[in-house]
Amino acid sequence: MSQILHRSLTTRLPVAVEAEGIRVRDSSGNTYIDACGGAAVSCLGHGHPRLREALLAQLDTIAYMHTGFFTTEAAEALASRLIGDAPSGMSHAMVLNGGSEAVEATLKMARQYHVERGEPQRRHIIARRQSYHGNTLGALATGGNEGRRRMHTPILIETHHIDPCFAYRYQRADESDADYAARAAQQLEDKILELGTDSVMAFAAETVVGATAGVVPPVGDYFRRVREICDRYGVLLIMDEIMCGMGRTGTLHACEQEGVAGDIQVMAKGLGAGYQPVSAVLVSQKVHDTFLHGSGAFVHGHTYMGHPMAAAAALAVQEVIAEDNLLENVRLRGAEMMAALQSRFAGSRYIGDIRGRGLFIGLELVQDRDSKVPFDPEMGLASRLKARAMDNGLMIYPGSGTIDGKSGDHILLAPPYILTAAEVGEIVGRLGDTVDQVLAGG
Repeated sequence: MSQILHRSLTTRLPVAVEAEGIRVRDSSGNTYIDACGGAAVSCLGHGHPRLREALLAQLDTIAYMHTGFFTTEAAEALASRLIGDAPSGMSHAMVLNGGSEAVEATLKMARQYHVERGEPQRRHIIARRQSYHGNTLGALATGGNEGRRRMHTPILIETHHIDPCFAYRYQRADESDADYAARAAQQLEDKILELGTDSVMAFAAETVVGATAGVVPPVGDYFRRVREICDRYGVLLIMDEIMCGMGRTGTLHACEQEGVAGDIQVMAKGLGAGYQPVSAVLVSQKVHDTFLHGSGAFVHGHTYMGHPMAAAAALAVQEVIAEDNLLENVRLRGAEMMAALQSRFAGSRYIGDIRGRGLFIGLELVQDRDSKVPFDPEMGLASRLKARAMDNGLMIYPGSGTIDGKSGDHILLAPPYILTAAEVGEIVGRLGDTVDQVLAGG
């Protein structure tokens, strides 16, 4: 028996023994196509030779150094690369170890920023329902994943939530994209006015909502309106691109497609492509300068921050993406996959919506496409789809509670950026078989 405290104590997992490109092999000899990158992480696939070389070279130099004593060339090089490629206004980067840890840092940044500016009364965080910002307590409180929050609600910090910009579920039939964007963004202003215009410190949002709602891109000029509202009331905008960033949507940063930049931005998952645990927080010049001219420090720290091995891996990932022109491949293969999915499920009553950008695609499942009525949560549809997909040699990232934390099911696809046209066909074919088998006649 395994001595690992696994995610599930009742499910026996296969043992992965080898992985190369987009395929994983287990100890029983079964092979799986990794169509979700684990959790939208493995953006370069498995066993990439450039990453192996980069990690071995760094291991031969410095494997670990505490940032209270030294900086390292690896961390400095990564920060320079990230800021060089960053949205307008970003000036400094902090290298951390995971998305939840990075979100925790942003909350403390937002609080310290306002305290240093002489506004200690600013304490409220606003985020969106059906968002996911991480699993540590501050990040969990900020996010809107009710399934994960429920048990821990009594020990979570106070936060406030508005509706997501979720066109499939919230846009009215008589609304244009512009009208719906305006109505969705107005909820932020309304909440700020409700809480007090000088009491809100930050608004946190995933640029493209990921795991909780199943890849929900914003509509119209939603984020431009959000940016204007935040500026009007002195609220910091935290852009969470942990899952949707670093090329996943076809541009390095998902917010590029919105024409906005946050005051603070978070990235992880695709940053290191799974070769090392790594995340980063980008801060704008105004946030940095507030710390510099205030206490002279951001009062925060972790033992493994700025880890040289993690930094070396993340830098190598960025170099491969640029040198191999993989963003273009993301856009090309993403369009092919979207078209193939729409064709394969054109006659399915059970696939209500297919949405996404680049190689970040979600499919929402419903009992009936016309009514959009979700399946009974007791059916456990998401888990059944995942299990059958594994039987079919396909890794997908399913989710339940898509609509409100209880009802709704979706499938998330996030294959590696190295995907080929032939592999697009394989993924769509196996996914189609899976849905047909679980929902007979689908």
